[in-house]
Amino acid sequence: MADESDEEVQEQLKAALWLAVGKMVDEETLRRNRNVTPQFILALNEMVWTQIENVAMDLESFSRHAGRTTVNTDDVLLLARRNQDLHAIIKDFVDKQKATKAKGKAKR
Repeated sequence: MADESDEEVQEQLKAALWLAVGKMVDEETLRRNRNVTPQFILALNEMVWTQIENVAMDLESFSRHAGRTTVNTDDVLLLARRNQDLHAIIKDFVDKQKATKAKGKAKR
C-alpha cells in the first residue's frame, strides 16, 4: 500500500464505505420491510463521504491550531461540542479509557 497513489487509496476507502453503508441499509430495509433504490444508497454514500471529509479537515485544523501534528481526543471533543449528547458519550468514553490507563500504570 506504500506505493499506491492517494487516488487509489481514496477509491478503496470509498468502496469500503459503499459496502458498509450498503450493509447497514440492507439490514434496516429487511428489519423495516422496506425497499430503497440504488440511487438512494449512492446519495447516502456521497453524503457520508462528504461528512467524513469535513470532519477530517476540522480535526486537522483543531490539531494544527493547538500546535500539534497529531489529532487527539481533545480535538474530537471540540468537534462534538455542539451536539451535547454525542459530546457526553465521547467524554464518558475518554474518561473511562484514561481511568483504565491510570489504573494500569498504578499497578506497575
